[in-house]
Amino acid sequence: MRRRTAALVGGAALLVVLAAAMLWPRGDTVLHLGVFAGSYWGTPNGSSYQVLDDAIARFEAAHPGVTVKYESGIPTDEYSEWLADKLLAGTEPDVFFVLPDDFGLLAETGALAPLDGLMDGENGLDRSIYYDACLQAGNYGGSQMALPYESAAMVMFVNRTLLEQYNIPMPENDWTWQDLYAICQTIADAQPDSADRDYGIYGYTWQNALYANGATLFSTDGEQCYLADSRVEEAIRFVQTLGSLDTGYTVTAQEFDTGHVAFRPFLFSEYRAYQPYPWRVKKYSSFVWDCLRMPAGPEGGNTSELHTVQVGISARSLYTRLAWELLCTLCADETTQGQLFLQSQGISPLRAVTENTTLLDRIFAETQGTSTFNSAAIGEIMRTAVTVPQFPAQEQAAAMADTAVSNAVTNNRSLATTLATAQRQIDLYLQSTG
Repeated sequence: MRRRTAALVGGAALLVVLAAAMLWPRGDTVLHLGVFAGSYWGTPNGSSYQVLDDAIARFEAAHPGVTVKYESGIPTDEYSEWLADKLLAGTEPDVFFVLPDDFGLLAETGALAPLDGLMDGENGLDRSIYYDACLQAGNYGGSQMALPYESAAMVMFVNRTLLEQYNIPMPENDWTWQDLYAICQTIADAQPDSADRDYGIYGYTWQNALYANGATLFSTDGEQCYLADSRVEEAIRFVQTLGSLDTGYTVTAQEFDTGHVAFRPFLFSEYRAYQPYPWRVKKYSSFVWDCLRMPAGPEGGNTSELHTVQVGISARSLYTRLAWELLCTLCADETTQGQLFLQSQGISPLRAVTENTTLLDRIFAETQGTSTFNSAAIGEIMRTAVTVPQFPAQEQAAAMADTAVSNAVTNNRSLATTLATAQRQIDLYLQSTG
């Protein structure tokens, strides 16, 4: 009898909570928003709260009696810990930003409210307004757990001054591994014994290459590893071949910064941040530089890895409907996203915003601008980009894969055998954590 009474009391309490969550609140209501200061991309951003404040003002004007509050001044590198503390205390915001590395854990632990019912219901959202990879970043176990706010894709920085020095024409955006290797070989062959030599590329990893070769390291559900895929092996071998041009020397970031390296992968946010004046003269000022789409492998295309900052709703929020409206104001409203696209360094996940020619003209008016990398390239990057699957064990599983590849390369072991063995070990690890 006591158990039944407890169950009835618990059920009644749950109904009260659900009713409070689903009914439109009356009177003064406060929605709490979790947000970090500055730019997630680690680039200069002097007006990090302006877009947010303007969006909140529009939201509050459309929802009389509702106030949105947030705690300012939380550095990006402290935000994850701040949010974790709030979740443990049960005082997390109704709506909060989700950093890429945190998404899998937040979704797995039930901190995020599933959005499918809200997206498909009245006042829902058409999924097609987003680029596929951006929306996929917030999908976990087949459910949409967050909406994309801002993205940045990997692009290839190019030292145009160095290419001109060696009479090498600027590649087109549909360039390939073969084109990249030929340029790096030309630079290497021109000065094999030079002490103050130049180099073809820095920072290009086998992970960069596998996406461009049509491969992925994990299944979307995080239950399988594809390290032994022939396309992954091909990507690793290509990066090894590129590295062999440097005859055992390890190229450094400083050598790229001082103009002695032709190529380096970077996030598009770096291009946005450091091309406009005056930042252009404060970084990479000793050479003219630009960027390209990533080179295509024989089994893939000019595919870039995409990083996405998202926003989600707390599973314990009492104001789910209002939280959803605020979420849409931040992530699905073209006014908010257009302002963000202009003022921040990322790319909007909304197709209509990122491919808006008026906005793109304003953005490229602030950069040096070339015929090689232009507004059309951004749309192509976003349409073909891929998102790395996020799941709780992803970080450890990726580290295991990277260690296996490093050991095979360093110790000159059979690559195919090493990859197959490592894949079996990673699969067992994923099964044990699933």
